[in-house]
Amino acid sequence: MHSPDQRRATLAGLGAVLAWSTVASAFKLSLQHLTPSQLLLWANLASLLCLLAILSVQGRLGELRTSWRAHWQRSLLLGAINPFAYYLVLFQAYALLPAQEAQAINYTWALTLSLLSVPVLKQRLRSQDMLAALVCYLGVLAIATHGDLLSLHFGNPQGVILALGSTLLWAGYWLANTRDRREPVIGLTLNFACALPLILLWCAWRGQLQWPSWQGLLGGSYVGAFEMGFTFVLWLSALKRAVNTARIANLIFLSPLLSLLLIHLLAGEAILPSTLYGLALILFGLLLQKWPAPRPATA
Repeated sequence: MHSPDQRRATLAGLGAVLAWSTVASAFKLSLQHLTPSQLLLWANLASLLCLLAILSVQGRLGELRTSWRAHWQRSLLLGAINPFAYYLVLFQAYALLPAQEAQAINYTWALTLSLLSVPVLKQRLRSQDMLAALVCYLGVLAIATHGDLLSLHFGNPQGVILALGSTLLWAGYWLANTRDRREPVIGLTLNFACALPLILLWCAWRGQLQWPSWQGLLGGSYVGAFEMGFTFVLWLSALKRAVNTARIANLIFLSPLLSLLLIHLLAGEAILPSTLYGLALILFGLLLQKWPAPRPATA
């Protein structure tokens, strides 16, 4: 039987996965009213307000000053990577690609993380990691060429490069986090606070500091709350409560399938067979990567 904590963890994890499943559609709909830079600005602001509200309810706002004094350099560096660079690249990819393609390619970030761990963390690359990489990137190729792999004709090469580039930024961010001693919610709040001036300067340089339409403001607020803010804390809560963390972590595999359904229903995209084939290959590659290595036989 499942313990009460495990049940609550599962419900929190499912809530986070459901919220994350909506964001690809939210990105695409919001980008009809905002540029990628403007979407980043309003989403960052909404997320920062959400995180500050959570810390205020928990009575932990005072920890921000202490953490800033001890870790201001790390806060500036990680804030420049995520949310600033990562979401700027990701939103530009969504502006150029159909949502179904951008979100499927973005799911290869876990594989990118394992590949980058070899030179950065000096981890060994297993044979199944290399096979998983081959399978995943065949899936990316199927999506990017709309199923015509042999022609190597990409629907939007720039969008594909940006989507793959976003996985490098996200994986690099998590590798940098392995040495981060800040409490996760405090650290994320400081990252978003440090990123805000950078985003304002970027939007000013691009001449994009106009007040948005109500649709754009609503979209940016939704993305900030449900991609970056409340959902992150909900997911942390699920992992913290879980008796079996692996069961919670595996819930994330539901997200791309739910996301495709919502992209069709909300964003009005016809889901291409090549997207389904490619996503199936990507998910199979990620499962293959997670498969435990066989234990050596003992006498």
